[in-house]
Amino acid sequence: MSRFSQPDPELGHRLSRRGMLGVAAGATAAALLGAAAPATAAPATASTGPASGAKGRGRPVLPPGRLGIQLYSLRDKVSTLGFGPVFAELERYGYDEVEFAGYTQGSAGPITLAQLKRLARNHGLNPIGSHVGYYSADPNAYTFAQNLTKVLDDAQALGLKHIGTAAGPFRYGSTVDAWKRAAEDFNTYGAAAKARGMKFYQHNHSEEFSFATDNPKVRLYDILLKETDPNLVYLEMDIYWAYVGQFRFSKRPDGTPAPFEPLNYVLRQPDRYPLFHVKDGESDPSNPYGYRMTDVGDGDIDYQRFISAVTRLRGHRMAHHWQAEHDNPAESFTFARRSSAHLHSLREKC
Repeated sequence: MSRFSQPDPELGHRLSRRGMLGVAAGATAAALLGAAAPATAAPATASTGPASGAKGRGRPVLPPGRLGIQLYSLRDKVSTLGFGPVFAELERYGYDEVEFAGYTQGSAGPITLAQLKRLARNHGLNPIGSHVGYYSADPNAYTFAQNLTKVLDDAQALGLKHIGTAAGPFRYGSTVDAWKRAAEDFNTYGAAAKARGMKFYQHNHSEEFSFATDNPKVRLYDILLKETDPNLVYLEMDIYWAYVGQFRFSKRPDGTPAPFEPLNYVLRQPDRYPLFHVKDGESDPSNPYGYRMTDVGDGDIDYQRFISAVTRLRGHRMAHHWQAEHDNPAESFTFARRSSAHLHSLREKC
């Protein structure tokens, strides 16, 4: 199996010397990579450009230096062009950080971890984290359960401060005790990561917000929060999937109301959420998930509200990092460019 991360199971900035975004960025990208960035790619518009919305607004919503991208969104480009050209584009689009979904580059040829780390740094990109599998039936699989030491060795070689999994804690099932057992695993991985100076984290999809099969009054995500040590296990909220969870699991199996607001989880425990996935969706109640995934800025998730609420918090220690993502973008460079431009355009309302 490739060390590139598995697909999401439920689908399919700084403004600086490199923060000149918008149409010029798209044109330069096309000139640099030719056919890799089709001429039909949509240019940034007034509604998505970096300066849009700035007039009459307050400070930028996005904290400087904290915009990243999950490289799973660019897996097609990584596997054909390689990390170098991809990092060059991300630098041009104003990204500060990258989150890995694997350390290989397909037909672009072999690359060492030292080379990968150097490439990122040369393009002003901070490797902030990585997704690795939780467990596998294969005893030699590259997962936390099967190869914890190797996973941490590689993360340390890349200089990562966070190492995590996008797999749900369903290893032992969906009962209360099953999730307690998974929480014990996560505490073990968290302790091992902490000993290396890193934070272990789990990235959610929507199923984490469902209910325990043996106690339908208990939300599984709440078990995870309660049973994991907050000094060892951290969370990367995928905001899109959390709102899908809100749509899908606002009632218990017996039909009684069980509403929740994803943002409130963060506001209650901001020091447990160092990373976020900024993924957007257009509301569609006819869809089983309640949303159709879109490029960031084209959907209905209010990121101005969400990011502002988190960045305005006082009295917490955590630096929060925001990773743009789309599971299956129509054109991945276009997605990356437009998402960065939109997030840079957000300003706090006066």
